[in-house]
Amino acid sequence: MHGLTISSILTQKSQITIPKKIREFLCLKPGEGVAFMIEGDAVKIIPLKSKLEENFGKIKSLKTEDFKKIRDFVEKEIAEDVIKELK
Repeated sequence: MHGLTISSILTQKSQITIPKKIREFLCLKPGEGVAFMIEGDAVKIIPLKSKLEENFGKIKSLKTEDFKKIRDFVEKEIAEDVIKELK
């Protein structure tokens, strides 16, 4: 896509829509942000990824949760509460 020129029109509120080919090239999805960087007489559009996505997987858990054990505990507690209410 290098060297391709795609244009967009400024609205009454000085807004523009980023053309589809540019959004696809930058892998932009609705709700994601962009930064504008001025370099000489040009402006670069830089995608801003969320901090969560950016840091996903960088921190390792200190221990592994046993979700089956947690679920069994919760189900047992709920069952005991139901039995108490029925008495």
